[in-house]
Amino acid sequence: MKILDKVYAYTRLDEAKKAGLYPYFSPLPSTSSKQVMLGSNNYLGLTKHRQVIENSLAAVRAKGTSCTGSRFLNGTLAEHLILEKSLADFYQREDAQTFTTGYQTNLGVLASLTGKDDVIVLDKEVHASVIDGALMAASGGATIMRFKHNCAKHLATVLSRIPEDKGKVVVVDGVYSMGGDLADLPALAPVCKQHDAMLIVDDAHGSGVLGKQGRGTVDHYGLDNQVDLITGTFSKSFASLGGYVVGKNKIIDFIRHNARALIFSAAMTPMHIAAAMSSLQIMQSEPERQQRLLAHSKFMRRELAELGFDIGDPNNITPIIPIFIRDETLTIQFYYRLLKLGVYTNPVVSPAVASKDCLLRTSYMSTQSLHDLQFAIAAFAKVGQELGVIEIPVECV
Repeated sequence: MKILDKVYAYTRLDEAKKAGLYPYFSPLPSTSSKQVMLGSNNYLGLTKHRQVIENSLAAVRAKGTSCTGSRFLNGTLAEHLILEKSLADFYQREDAQTFTTGYQTNLGVLASLTGKDDVIVLDKEVHASVIDGALMAASGGATIMRFKHNCAKHLATVLSRIPEDKGKVVVVDGVYSMGGDLADLPALAPVCKQHDAMLIVDDAHGSGVLGKQGRGTVDHYGLDNQVDLITGTFSKSFASLGGYVVGKNKIIDFIRHNARALIFSAAMTPMHIAAAMSSLQIMQSEPERQQRLLAHSKFMRRELAELGFDIGDPNNITPIIPIFIRDETLTIQFYYRLLKLGVYTNPVVSPAVASKDCLLRTSYMSTQSLHDLQFAIAAFAKVGQELGVIEIPVECV
């Protein structure tokens, strides 16, 4: 078999495009469009904030467009160090290390901390970057195990099977990016402590959204002293690009000097540092953004549930609300009909989720108006009834 045989045998893409059922890699609508955006991770709406933009432009003018080097050698700016000190203070931790992307953060953290004498235990629904970080660690001899999503009892069973002489690290998402549910840290953290396992929380979707001033899921639960490391990304609430890890100085220093994803990658650009720093400051000085975001989430969750949509756990509080369609073709059709009406969502189908869990991923921003949300609800109701996803109210028959 030749290496490219699988490439030329891959027909699913062509078939989807021919059937008009290919929604990916499409350019987003222009800012002048009247479309309601329900597919962004710009939770606090800071990508268009005047101060974020001005500070980013000023950084480009002062420092140029790139560092053109690794943080380890010739790519560190004073601004990197200021941002890292600010992050450590924000999370009330001893130290922080930034990476060029959130994806690289999880690769760097897991591959540097674990090796042949260690076991990485992952929640079954953790983000792909966590899985890939574990796989990179496995190439160095680490063992990977999984536990049922958010199930402390199963985690205890898995940890109990690991020999005492093995190092153990458990990794969960703070907020799960598809279902919008929170890690059950109050139940999971004591299990980790009981089995002497390190606990890492990837809080990409919780930072800026939950906790005091947006400190995230760990702060939301008041469990700062029970979580060893928090990783995150600047590409969501922080309106930038990059990633970070916060924790004790000794751990961060070890990662800093051993993470290949950091040492062999070019550093965050001056513009991205400035955007992240500005967003961090606004996050703390304008708490009303977070309050508005959570209010929007509560409103949409209630309205969608009342229409009869399957949204998973109706008691979730995050701005990620899945609408389960549970059929691949119907999910794509629903997406296109909403788009035509002026509502942008994210269709998620196999292999990103199991076929039975195909969904429209919706997410919300603090800068949206009540009119935007009501417009979206009306569109969901119309398309949902047309496609038979929800029932037509009796009074409308």
